[in-house]
Amino acid sequence: MLLTGVSTTDSYLQFITVLLLFVFVLVITYATTKWISGYQKNKAVYGNLELVETLRIANNKYIQIVRVGKKYLAIAVGKDEVHMLSELEQDDLTFYDSQTKELDFGSILEKFKKQNGKEHD
Repeated sequence: MLLTGVSTTDSYLQFITVLLLFVFVLVITYATTKWISGYQKNKAVYGNLELVETLRIANNKYIQIVRVGKKYLAIAVGKDEVHMLSELEQDDLTFYDSQTKELDFGSILEKFKKQNGKEHD
């Protein structure tokens, strides 16, 4: 048998080494992912483009409100194409601050029940 020359201690050391290398790779991957997401988020916040709102109208078809500089545009986004629908006035839009709006599971569940007409009292 080929493995008879390997002692039990050597097997445990190999296993621990492989396990530590695996954990090291996971930590490096996690740190890199966090760094890249933070970098992309900062680039998006300080740019001239911002996605304000998205509404799905069909499979792979969306209507989006996009801020470009100081203008707001309504665009239709499909699988392979993007079309501008119209330019919107800022006064016509309603903005919601997602940080101040507090969501809890109960309110989300009640909203879901009302939308599906399954509210039973």
